Amino acid sequence: MRHLKNILLLASAAITLAYMPIANLSAQAAEVVKLDRIVAIVDQTVVTEQELESRIRTVTAQFKKQGTELPADNILRKQILERLISDTLQLQYAAQTGLKVDDNQLDKTVERIAEQNQMSLTEFTEALAKDGVSMRKFRADIRSEITIARLREREVDSRVNVSESEIDNFLTTQAATNQNQDEFEISHILIRTPEEGATEDIQKAKAKVDEAMKALQAGTSFAKVSASFSDAPNALEGGNLGWKSGQQIPALFLDALKTLQVGELSQALRSPNGFHILKLTNKRGGNSPLVIEQTHARHILIKLSEVTTEKEGKAKMDGIKERLDNGEKFEVLARQFSEDTTASNGGDLGWVNPGDTVPQFEKAMNELKYNEISAPVRSQFGWHIIQVLERRKQDMSKEAARLKARQEIRTRKADEAYQDWVRELRDRAYVELKLEDKF
Repeated sequence: MRHLKNILLLASAAITLAYMPIANLSAQAAEVVKLDRIVAIVDQTVVTEQELESRIRTVTAQFKKQGTELPADNILRKQILERLISDTLQLQYAAQTGLKVDDNQLDKTVERIAEQNQMSLTEFTEALAKDGVSMRKFRADIRSEITIARLREREVDSRVNVSESEIDNFLTTQAATNQNQDEFEISHILIRTPEEGATEDIQKAKAKVDEAMKALQAGTSFAKVSASFSDAPNALEGGNLGWKSGQQIPALFLDALKTLQVGELSQALRSPNGFHILKLTNKRGGNSPLVIEQTHARHILIKLSEVTTEKEGKAKMDGIKERLDNGEKFEVLARQFSEDTTASNGGDLGWVNPGDTVPQFEKAMNELKYNEISAPVRSQFGWHIIQVLERRKQDMSKEAARLKARQEIRTRKADEAYQDWVRELRDRAYVELKLEDKF
């Protein structure tokens, strides 16, 4: 037994040395090196202290950049650890069910982010390094974000259906209550209570909401109080729910919001989920007529593929443009050469609304005069030649109202379904916290 103990001690020493930089072994032999520790066991994997600290640094930097006060350290750690656990469970489930993000998709996403920041990939990498973030770590984080977004789409969003009768009821209710006249930008704090909570649980939640309200009334920013107290999924984002129409808002919230001026707070509101505090961040009218300019256009598309290269596609399109310039009919060449589904109709796209087409196509189309034919235009789909036949102003209020209603109903149902799904995933999992003493 003593021999076994000595072996274990030697193994432990070897592991400790393995974590020490070789150059420092002789000079710092007596120095204790801190090893990475497990802060939570999440089913088949773990969350380490390094992961937690890394996420804390990222969130802290975001708070400081936004000028938002940080919550207490122990509260911030708890919020971030819960988010890490939720993300870990979702990533595990994605891996178990074969959902992957390939390197090509990841490369394109990173390049797009760099472009949005008006940087080359090299400049973006250097900017990340200045913030203490390696490109490898950034890519891993983006891969996780894409994976979770795709998982939500597959498991939740794709299964949410909105019927025409739901839209009709939505619009009827709006008309009856004049809810379509106002939209509210809301921030929200949730102090959750168990569905069948004991009196003691409810009293604790009430004390917590009273403390949060006291902090708000003392002038602490809503974002900081949200990060410190709220149990809502977006607590670390300041609790902002964005713009919501009256129909999207629960009656309990709507009744409270109607009495508030912009910038004011509601009293603590009680629902089956717990206690809520609302802040009316902004308010606007929502019943203005929507008049847009539509364009009647047609196009010819040459797609690029392994068979048709960039150079070959461009050369083919240049030949078609030359024939158009020499007087051949657009619809005839579209039927003959276009690889779009509109080919049989002579390339006719019908009336196109702003935003219906990709940006490169829309920009080129908007610059054309009546009957003018564009030069070849490159988009993600291939090479296009575009012709504008006519334009008109159109009141799209009814169509827009139905589209907006569909989006709002779908968003509400999807958000509720997603929160329920993540909660079920958490309930089914084995989760053991290892640093509860720090909370």
